[in-house]
Amino acid sequence: MSDYIQNLFADRIGGSSFGKGTVLYKFEKIKRARRQAEKNHPEIPIIDMGVGEPDWMADKAVVERLYVEAQKRENRGYSDNGILAFQEAAAHYMERVFGVKDLDPQNEICHSIGSKPALAMIPQAFINPGDVAIVTVPGYGVLATMTRFLGGEVYSLPLQKENDFLPDLDSVPADIAKRAKLLYINYPNNPTGAVATPEFFKKVIDFAKKNEVIVISDAAYAALTFDGYAPLSFLSIPGAKEVGVEIQSLSKAFNMTGWRLGFVAGNEKVVKGFACVKDNNDSGQFKAIQLAGAEALATPSITQKTVEKYSRRHNLLVKALSEVGFKVSKPKGSFYLYTQAPKGIEGGEVFNTAEDFSQWLIREKQISTVPWDDAGHFIRFSVTFLADTEEEEVALMAEIKRRLSGSQFIW
Repeated sequence: MSDYIQNLFADRIGGSSFGKGTVLYKFEKIKRARRQAEKNHPEIPIIDMGVGEPDWMADKAVVERLYVEAQKRENRGYSDNGILAFQEAAAHYMERVFGVKDLDPQNEICHSIGSKPALAMIPQAFINPGDVAIVTVPGYGVLATMTRFLGGEVYSLPLQKENDFLPDLDSVPADIAKRAKLLYINYPNNPTGAVATPEFFKKVIDFAKKNEVIVISDAAYAALTFDGYAPLSFLSIPGAKEVGVEIQSLSKAFNMTGWRLGFVAGNEKVVKGFACVKDNNDSGQFKAIQLAGAEALATPSITQKTVEKYSRRHNLLVKALSEVGFKVSKPKGSFYLYTQAPKGIEGGEVFNTAEDFSQWLIREKQISTVPWDDAGHFIRFSVTFLADTEEEEVALMAEIKRRLSGSQFIW
């Protein structure tokens, strides 16, 4: 019997070759390397510095609000494109935390089932075959995937250390800028931890107006900033709402990753386009979750406690890595520490890529990280590791230092 289904897969996901590829993506390689390391050294626990989600539970008051709202009959049904109570809470949050005023909750905010679907759906409202989306690299893969699925073209803008991991908009070729419809930016940045400045956002707005491009600001980490760097929203810059939207997420700032709740805010037409596509993709997040989300948005102190933890852990990790030879500095935002990968070890291994080094770390030292070779060779550490007390944090850093001590890295 012939397997006709194999020949029916869409070209966008590989066509008749779907599922037959032998190329492994880096996250699958990390998983396999971890399993092998655990098998080879079951007596040595893996230190997971690669995970990109919060280690804390959602705040107790938020959980209690969910419990209360989930029991109400009126919250049982579809929410479609959201409830006004959440949209109003989102507008108030944007003004209170970021100073963004005059957002219309009804027309300029729409909830999403997490920020990932929003990032993926927006191109469906704007990208036709041949259109361009400008995406910064390294970065979140979903930013480019849907544009390619729709027959569009992705232009990658590298984030370089010498430019503080901000993209050089002046380097975009004129023909690309002319065909571009979307420009994705993400600050504080995953994976670099870099933050934007008002001056940079002004350049983004000028670029968008000049080239008639829509700006999509992925602000999942916007509230997680340290050491005097105040949270900054793209929408707080004059003119931003004329050219784009910002996507906020409750996952990182409020430790609600699995709750799947975020919102798109800004330009009314872009929000309306997103809402149209969304309405054909899902029936909205559970109303009780939206109301619990409103509880979280009204309590920025939750984020402040989280920020204090990540800042403390960054300090510890920077100190530990510096003492074993890494050239690393604390980021101003996010829970990621992005550092150059060494070229090798004196008298030993040679690392031609960051992936080579990341594989060595998990194989030989039982430390899991994420490699990035998109714009130079870097690895990403995350400070969302499991540790219930400050004493456990200190002990874990001491263990990392112990495992890495004695390796003379070549830079």
